[in-house]
Amino acid sequence: MTEAGRERSERHSPERVAERLVADRKVRAVAQAGSFGTEFQWAGSVPTFVTFERGLLSAHSDARAGVIVERFPFEQLEAWRDWDAARAEAPLALLATSRVLYDPTGHYGRIQRTLWNLSASQRAAHRAELLLGAQDALSAARAAHTGAGHGVQEQLLALADARDIALTRLYPALLTWVHLWPEFEIRLPHAWRASAGLRFPKAVNHLESLYAFGGEPEARRVLLATRGLGLVEQERRARSAFQAGYYDGAVRYLRDETARTHRADLHNWLNLTPARREKLGTLMGVTRSPLGPAALNIVQELLEAVREGE
Repeated sequence: MTEAGRERSERHSPERVAERLVADRKVRAVAQAGSFGTEFQWAGSVPTFVTFERGLLSAHSDARAGVIVERFPFEQLEAWRDWDAARAEAPLALLATSRVLYDPTGHYGRIQRTLWNLSASQRAAHRAELLLGAQDALSAARAAHTGAGHGVQEQLLALADARDIALTRLYPALLTWVHLWPEFEIRLPHAWRASAGLRFPKAVNHLESLYAFGGEPEARRVLLATRGLGLVEQERRARSAFQAGYYDGAVRYLRDETARTHRADLHNWLNLTPARREKLGTLMGVTRSPLGPAALNIVQELLEAVREGE
């Protein structure tokens, strides 16, 4: 590496980024999130910081030189000390699991203490809210993607929506039983098995069945299918997971990223070229996964298992 390259690398190192954030007078709180810098760090860990800053009008995410900064307005740091306000709009898991680096007002610490000291009744109420949101989203997906006249594209869109409901609403709801907060790193399937697999076998089995994991062979197929679909960054991250042995993590990540970035293609399925359909089909797992009403039925079963804590 040249001297200039070394200087650039040092300038954008996580340590230097943290120093600059703490020194910035607009920044009123800084925390580090994710597994980078912890005993669970691995080759695919991404240095991630959370800041609350004066003068911001809305939350946004910056990614530069391999470091992510999640920025929030200072006013939210004050507002989210209240549980009712936080549960309505805050990124609860991000706040709960981050490590505070700078907190002169003490507000960040108070938010974390609130999140980690919720009573059983508060967690039950939060779980009920998540379940209600999941049921509403499930009903909307049934109305939009099932019934007479619906074809292949609706079956794929139903699968995409089923996975989203399961991951963003039902998995967090499941963890309320044991007062844990979800992580959404690329290794997520391995995390939910570790945190919930033994305690809630029915729920985790339903969650896994939506993704149709297949270990190393399926991960290889899915990685190859990314070529030519504009998933360069996603393929790079998934390959890191693959090389570390997190095969199901790579598959989960690429299935969800494909649904997020290529939803228009799912809507327009019948007009795609055969080659594009084949690649997207491999990424989505259409020959292995439940489609249409079958996927939504699994979500309903998952919802009931989460409600019962099974």
